[in-house]
Amino acid sequence: MSTTISIIGGGGMATAIAGRTIKAGHTVEVMVRDQSKAQAFADKLGAGATIGTYGAAPKGDIVILAVPYGSAASVVADFGATLVGKVIIDITNPFAPDLSGLATRNGSSGAQETAKGLPAGAHVVKAFNTLFGHVLARGGRLDAFFAGDDAEAKARVSGFLDSLGLRPLDVGSLQMAQTLESLGLLMISLAKNGAGTFNIAMRVDIG
Repeated sequence: MSTTISIIGGGGMATAIAGRTIKAGHTVEVMVRDQSKAQAFADKLGAGATIGTYGAAPKGDIVILAVPYGSAASVVADFGATLVGKVIIDITNPFAPDLSGLATRNGSSGAQETAKGLPAGAHVVKAFNTLFGHVLARGGRLDAFFAGDDAEAKARVSGFLDSLGLRPLDVGSLQMAQTLESLGLLMISLAKNGAGTFNIAMRVDIG
């Protein structure tokens, strides 16, 4: 079933996710601070892309937070109460600048920290952070891991991921987001070392 998906951000991952979303028959609402950049992004995506006003209520019930982790808290604050009742897909990876580990502390994750700034009634689900944008854009049935605390929100995200031709794999509560963020770091380290290429994706073989 087609629906509107709101994407906050206009970088590489936002582009990859938006492209697959439109190809799946959904409408993408582009939301970035600079309206001229929003227009350019929407034009690049073509038919199926619309422009939303940054900071206004997103049209989509699913809102994808596709900004760097360092900007996530301020973006959530900019939207504030407009996110009540929304499912927020957090794709960020809070890596240390030198990629030596995660920037979060005390057993927390970027997704959990972002959730603290959301209004009551908004639900965070971690997803997409273990996939490289260019691999996602290339197509194929990739494994998409996700984590969250609200069962209904996770069911909606699972259905959305499946509609994109991905294989949704639930890894548990939002506390598991830290593990997914560590997996994102592992993927980069693997690409730079043992694999020798960023054209890789993690796959679970179920026997």
